[in-house]
Amino acid sequence: MPRPFTPKVITANALLEGDVVYLTTADTWTRQMCQAELIEDEAHAQMRLLDAERQRNQVVGAYLIDVSKGENGPEPTHFREDFRRTGPSNYFHGKQAEVA
Repeated sequence: MPRPFTPKVITANALLEGDVVYLTTADTWTRQMCQAELIEDEAHAQMRLLDAERQRNQVVGAYLIDVSKGENGPEPTHFREDFRRTGPSNYFHGKQAEVA
């Protein structure tokens, strides 16, 4: 029996900077997960993923991630995606320096 569909967000890496980015409802890429499009339909998720994969001049490695509805937008349900959105972990810079 297939698992029920859970809400998704499309993520990828920005082609030039390598930053983690998320697809918005306006077909733009944002570095803030809270601004990402929350997709609650499986067919729509697959269509949006195809749209994202066609944007090879902007992003690389687009894929769907499981999220939950949060107060301020989508929130990752897996630690890997929570970790990814904070940036590289070898030293404090970029997003990590802003939090510290």
